[in-house]
Amino acid sequence: MSTNPSQDAPSGNTLNDLVTYDPNHLLDSLIEKLHLKNDAALSRALEVAPPVISKIRHRRLPVGASLLIRMHEISDLTIGELRGLMGDRRAKFRISDKQFKPK
Repeated sequence: MSTNPSQDAPSGNTLNDLVTYDPNHLLDSLIEKLHLKNDAALSRALEVAPPVISKIRHRRLPVGASLLIRMHEISDLTIGELRGLMGDRRAKFRISDKQFKPK
């Protein structure tokens, strides 16, 4: 094991590897801003099933684009502000052109 922490850091791009990614901060901020009691109330406000919020909290499900847009609609926070709350500091998103090609 090395003494340099940067060498031990994961090099992948999975949700668990993104050290700054924290969906809990985003969800907690929305609950506070909307004056909600808990995750169940947040799921009703976002019109998603309660397990979706739980899976996001436990990093088993990413915050998808449609959910991010819904959060924007109910909170009046910009998409950039919402992404910042969860620790996403990327300036641009790059999508592979292979995702849109028919199989």
